[in-house]
Amino acid sequence: MDTPTTPAPGGRGLDVVPLAAPKATIRPGRIWYLAPLLALLGGVVWLVVGLLSINSSLSAFPRVAIPGSGQVNLNHAGVYVVYYEGPGAESGQIPGYRVRVVPASASAAVESLAPVTGSVTYSFGSHRGRAVFNMRVSHPGRFTVVTVGPDNPSAGGDFAFGGSLVGGIAGTAVPSALLILAGIAGLVVIFIIRTVKISRARSAAPAWSPPGVRP
Repeated sequence: MDTPTTPAPGGRGLDVVPLAAPKATIRPGRIWYLAPLLALLGGVVWLVVGLLSINSSLSAFPRVAIPGSGQVNLNHAGVYVVYYEGPGAESGQIPGYRVRVVPASASAAVESLAPVTGSVTYSFGSHRGRAVFNMRVSHPGRFTVVTVGPDNPSAGGDFAFGGSLVGGIAGTAVPSALLILAGIAGLVVIFIIRTVKISRARSAAPAWSPPGVRP
């Protein structure tokens, strides 16, 4: 067992090896990075799932090839959006089609068919289109859609009948953007705070000495 020694009178005192300063605890810790990372990941997942859901909804829209005629089943009353999918959909240079919707079942009834005001376009996977008409259905059922024109009948394309995409796009883009921005901002703030505190701790370390020890 080691025992303390007393320096001889007139002799030189014991050499004392300075102890290393205790490692400072930096707050916030690295674990704090987990919260903004989860927010960032959640935003990306929300975006991917939302886009897949919108694309699935688009694929399920009943369609009629143009020019020509066909039938669609609309299973609820209310407002439907008629989307043009074909050459010029993204640029707005749509051929001059004339569209007529006629009830094909006893219970079906169309209240109105009017051009869309504003510009709503989409591009999801193989679907690229533009909203061209709002159609109000007073009674659901089966409808015959007849298209006449355009000046260039070889242009081709489809009319798709479905709900408004604006709500789905906004419901996907807004929460996703907020989560991603919150995650990025959180990572930046935590990184800055930790960097400043680490720098201060390193600057203060040489001035530290263990209590009760004299040279």
